[in-house]
Amino acid sequence: MAYTYRQAICNEAFEGWDFAEAARSIRMAGYTGIEIAPFTLAEDPATVSQARRKELRDIMASEDLEFVGLHWLMVSPKGLHVTTPDDALRARSWQHIRNLIDLCADLGANGVLVFGSPSQRSSTGGSTPAEATRRFVDGLASIAKQAEERGVTALIEALPVEQSDIVTSLDEAARYVDEIGSPAIQTMFDVHNAVNETEPHSVLVERHFTKIRHVHVNELDGGYCGTGTYDFKSLLETLRCLNYKGWVSLEAFDFKPGAETIATGSLRHLEAQINELVRT
Repeated sequence: MAYTYRQAICNEAFEGWDFAEAARSIRMAGYTGIEIAPFTLAEDPATVSQARRKELRDIMASEDLEFVGLHWLMVSPKGLHVTTPDDALRARSWQHIRNLIDLCADLGANGVLVFGSPSQRSSTGGSTPAEATRRFVDGLASIAKQAEERGVTALIEALPVEQSDIVTSLDEAARYVDEIGSPAIQTMFDVHNAVNETEPHSVLVERHFTKIRHVHVNELDGGYCGTGTYDFKSLLETLRCLNYKGWVSLEAFDFKPGAETIATGSLRHLEAQINELVRT
């Protein structure tokens, strides 16, 4: 059987759209999965009612879209921080992550939580990066049991040093996955956020493949796929050779071209790259 890439898109490009209209547009573009930024649902995502969660599930099902998971976890509520030395604020922040685990599980089976959130995890309050990293890893370990019980996988996202001083390489993220030792805590790969990596991205993906549960595609400058010069064929071929079963999800950072242009332009570019691979 031919290998099939599971392609999704993050919904923040559609912020301000009615969720049903966004889902319809995403499916019409050709995607089969939708990744959701919680802040697009509510200022405090924990307040999304059970009735609304069911409504969102029904909308996705009606458009034949699969729920992929959540990302941009800590945009709202404002003021949270998971590595602060302020014990009360840190506890409140990790409770927010626990609430997102429940939201993720309620929206669909086998969802992921992509833990980037540079501003809410970088060292602060006089902490050293080492101290902040320890609080980050310990916090992830503390949510692992709940995530596992609810069928959610939390993913440590490596971030470039321009964004954060906490977990800045895929090697480091994989090391903490091993330390925590839970199937519910894994890692992922994001093209844009791997800009500081010194090895070819395909080499990194192959090295840590057993821990990678999700892939974000975008250009190195954050544009949508096809607006730059990134070698997607090499990455896509590696995923195919390794029989990757997860999602390849578009996360653009520049929304100026508009949601529909971003969605269709990126997917058509990736499809062209995939078609070239098939012919070789």
